[in-house]
Amino acid sequence: MKVRNSLKSLKKKPGAQVVRRRGRLYVINKHNPRFKARQG
Repeated sequence: MKVRNSLKSLKKKPGAQVVRRRGRLYVINKHNPRFKARQG
């Protein structure tokens, strides 16, 4: 999982979901799990 300042580019990937957990923003991608990220 990457920690990034901006999740905008990851949001556009096919299959990406933006999820809020414990006050942090996460991007989860079921199609391509390489693109998991958390907003710092």
